[in-house]
Amino acid sequence: MSDVERMSVDDDATVGGKRVRPVSELSRDELAVLVREYLLGGQLIDRAGMPHIISAFGRDVMGEIAIEEWMGASPIYTPRIQQLLGFVGDDVETIFKGMQFDIGAPPEFMDFRYNVISPDHGEFWLDHCGALMDVEPLGDDYVFTMCHTIEDPTFDATAIATNRRARMSAIHRPPREPADRQPHCHWEVRIDPDAEPLPDPDALIEMQTSVLASMPLTTPPLTSLPSASIDSGGDGDWSDYSAPLDPDLRLERFAKGVLLTLVDEVGVQYHLLVMSMCRALERRTDTEKATEIVGKQFVGIAGLIAERLRKAFALGDDLTALAQVLELHPAFRPRAYVDLSVTPQPDSVIVELRDCLALDESGVDSWITLMGSGDHRALDAIAYAVNPCMRIEEGDRPRTWRAVIGRDAQPSGEATEVTLTKYSTGASFEFSESPVEVPQRR
Repeated sequence: MSDVERMSVDDDATVGGKRVRPVSELSRDELAVLVREYLLGGQLIDRAGMPHIISAFGRDVMGEIAIEEWMGASPIYTPRIQQLLGFVGDDVETIFKGMQFDIGAPPEFMDFRYNVISPDHGEFWLDHCGALMDVEPLGDDYVFTMCHTIEDPTFDATAIATNRRARMSAIHRPPREPADRQPHCHWEVRIDPDAEPLPDPDALIEMQTSVLASMPLTTPPLTSLPSASIDSGGDGDWSDYSAPLDPDLRLERFAKGVLLTLVDEVGVQYHLLVMSMCRALERRTDTEKATEIVGKQFVGIAGLIAERLRKAFALGDDLTALAQVLELHPAFRPRAYVDLSVTPQPDSVIVELRDCLALDESGVDSWITLMGSGDHRALDAIAYAVNPCMRIEEGDRPRTWRAVIGRDAQPSGEATEVTLTKYSTGASFEFSESPVEVPQRR
């Protein structure tokens, strides 16, 4: 059995007579929905964490931490996606393809559009920037921090994963003048063979020592890969991304097995980003304060993603729905790294965090190490998103919990961390297709 086929629920797992579907049984179209939700949720990780960092350290330090967070993670996960989808190279097209699968650029919410002019020259722009929509109401100082202070070094970090001589420079970017300027920003990418190669950031060097950074790529089940050629052009027949860049790429183009591997690899992006942020925090404060912030981040994003998954897959509000959400939730992917067992019972769901690679990380905390220490606030938030009357109880063994719905249970309140994360427009964002038009420079 390949890693991607590893299940957290039994084949015949049921709650109250209802069956819980393993991720491996989702259809290709369902998996495309799931990967889109994962990409959007990954972008919202910062919406869950940065408010707490601002409260503790201020806007300027928040910017510093965001830079180190992304510079430590994206140069690791970008080449993994390139290898997984078979588009390894050193040109502009390769850079753009990698960005299409980056949690920093989820489709439509961060509506990146691309134009390859030559192998060494291209442009991208954002017809819609959900992050800008979140930050603009806070004023130009916050916009400048995000669109200038943070973007310049983190775009460079994205580039070095493909070509150390690539440079990204703004044609225009916010603060917007006039206030309704479109596209929201416009960038140029050039590869100069005479440019000085960019070095590895210190944050990246630290993250390269993590267990996750060296974990093998997930391999798709051979039975799920198509026999048709990638050139046939039909939906669901792509076994890789060797075709030319598609600026309006739809995940439905890929075979089910490829989408199953993407579920895992986007999960890798989540955990790398969180650990990189925790390291950046610990460089400025003690471990207790750093893990306090990481824990609040986990609660906020866990509950919001659970709510979106419940809606996207039209799930109910019973224990079956909770078990299904836990099976789908990106915080617990890939299963080769986070071994979360979900065991439905007639009147409850037993959740167990087993010994796994995520608990073997040394010198850095993460969402999963916090769960390993017994912190179940994120599970509380997930349960609330399914049913406000659901409760998470301590199990009879370490790292074990029991979800129940009491007969006379009263609704609990939504966690403050989730409510704060919902400030983002991504909380209620709905996906739809949009056409590509090359903007004129102005």
